[in-house]
Amino acid sequence: MASSPIRAVIGQAGGPTAVINQSLVGVVQGCLEAKGIDQVFGVLHGVQGILDDQLIDLTDEEPATLERVALTPGAALRSVRLRPDEEQAARVVRALDRHGVRYLFYIGGNDTAETALLLLQAARERKQELQVVHVPKTVDNDLAVTDHSPGYGSAARFVALAHMGDEQDNRSLLGVKVNVIMGRHAGWLTASAGLARESGESGPHLIYVPERDFVMDEFLSSVSDCMERHGRCVVALSEGIHDAQGALISESRELDNHGNVQLSGGGLGEHLIAQLRGALGAGIRARADTFGYLQRTFPGAISEVDAREAREVGRAAVEFAVAQGGVSGSVVIQREKGREYRVRYELAALEDLAQKTQVMPKRFLDGPHDVSPKFLEWLRPLVGDLPRFGTLGHYPIPPA
Repeated sequence: MASSPIRAVIGQAGGPTAVINQSLVGVVQGCLEAKGIDQVFGVLHGVQGILDDQLIDLTDEEPATLERVALTPGAALRSVRLRPDEEQAARVVRALDRHGVRYLFYIGGNDTAETALLLLQAARERKQELQVVHVPKTVDNDLAVTDHSPGYGSAARFVALAHMGDEQDNRSLLGVKVNVIMGRHAGWLTASAGLARESGESGPHLIYVPERDFVMDEFLSSVSDCMERHGRCVVALSEGIHDAQGALISESRELDNHGNVQLSGGGLGEHLIAQLRGALGAGIRARADTFGYLQRTFPGAISEVDAREAREVGRAAVEFAVAQGGVSGSVVIQREKGREYRVRYELAALEDLAQKTQVMPKRFLDGPHDVSPKFLEWLRPLVGDLPRFGTLGHYPIPPA
């Protein structure tokens, strides 16, 4: 009698990124090459799709199709933000068992790592053979243990390029420009705006991240000083900036599905512009933009390093899962020491990442509203080369 085929399932969860499908394809390729895995399935909408029996067969997808999917931003398997309770976790692992699934690869951030841990615990309670590997992704770069996360480099490149363009816009018409960037608890993405600077006079002139308490009087004074020096001011700040008591500066009262204040609207930017006009005068030219979801899946700013590493963490996840004895955990990226940028992939315990947040270390910050040269040096390999702009010589012509 022939033995039942051994299957692997891949799911995606949380906010999508520009390179999340590179990880998906990396897992698919790894599974197809691995000994001991006969079929690879995808599940639509993550754990919700397992509960709803929304599985698709990825085993026979054409290689050319997979490569096109890898270059496509957003979650090809669609996403979900469901955190299963104990009863749902038990239902999920039972469903996987019915389908002969022995390997689960779940692509996502720290919430997804927590879900992977819950499913692994549910399987162990049933003494069910199931290896669970979390494949990292997040534009926020706030996963613990890892040096950085796939998805961050491309989002950071978008933020840097957007500020390079915004700097030229601001030079053209002067005034104050405030850009609100994703980052509820960690300022990694906002900090990447610092790469846009080409000189000491270039914006963003002020960078505010949640790792520093936000003081309104200091903000208004710093913008005023910048206006006096340059006649203009570009500000990059995180949506999650807060005061010394931890209260968000955002005026929003809307809540998201997790009960958190909704930060992706335009409330914070407009609130700060109102404060600036009150302090500097109603006649000041002041505008705000909220980058919002555009940062996550913009196809025109994908970092080559980010795309490559996103593929490699997927393949590494399979290698760890099918290694002798089989292991569960989360793939993490460790940067090797040396002048040249190199990384290696390791497996960390799910407990070390689940619901933990990695904020920017002090060495990467500079005062109340800037980032350090060490941070920019750390970031550059992840983002790649940026364009260099030209400046006219302004050779004066004598009056006629």
